[in-house]
Amino acid sequence: MTEIEKSNFNNIIQQIIKKSLFTERQIEIILNQKDLLESKFSISKGAYYRQVGQSREKLIGLYYTIILFRGLGILLPDDIDVMSKLSEQISVINDSDIFPEREDEVISVIDRLIRQACSM
Repeated sequence: MTEIEKSNFNNIIQQIIKKSLFTERQIEIILNQKDLLESKFSISKGAYYRQVGQSREKLIGLYYTIILFRGLGILLPDDIDVMSKLSEQISVINDSDIFPEREDEVISVIDRLIRQACSM
């Protein structure tokens, strides 16, 4: 995504996307396909549908990974609870304005909780 294009996401969501398995464009495409975001894409139809396919395959892979990790006991019920609570907070953050001086603190807390859940 070029600097000229305006992001559909606030700074916190952008930081989380950067740490995820998906690009911002892929997140936009998934949201668009699920009718959760109306966005214009400045790419050809062919490139758009290729990215739709790539995004779908990544999402399928993510679901299989979650099922596998849960089934093997790598992801424990407490980990799922942490992810659910963080997800609820992300929903609130996505729909609200966060003071710029608090953004780093929010990202730090999220990062710390995820790293705790992933400790091996």
